[in-house]
Amino acid sequence: MKTIRERREAICATQQEMAEALRVDRSTVGKWEAPGTYPRPKFLKAIATYLGCTIDELFDNAKKEGR
Repeated sequence: MKTIRERREAICATQQEMAEALRVDRSTVGKWEAPGTYPRPKFLKAIATYLGCTIDELFDNAKKEGR
């Protein structure tokens, strides 16, 4: 499964573009992409919609890695 970063790069979006679309700081997107960190629940639906996936798909990687 893909990480948030991999999904963002797959749609050819920068962190800044994603941040603007979701109305957060670019550094917030960077934090979401860091290993072992997760977005707040209130952002999950918007992130999944922006990246073209489901909320479950955002976390499949974490489950498989035992997080």
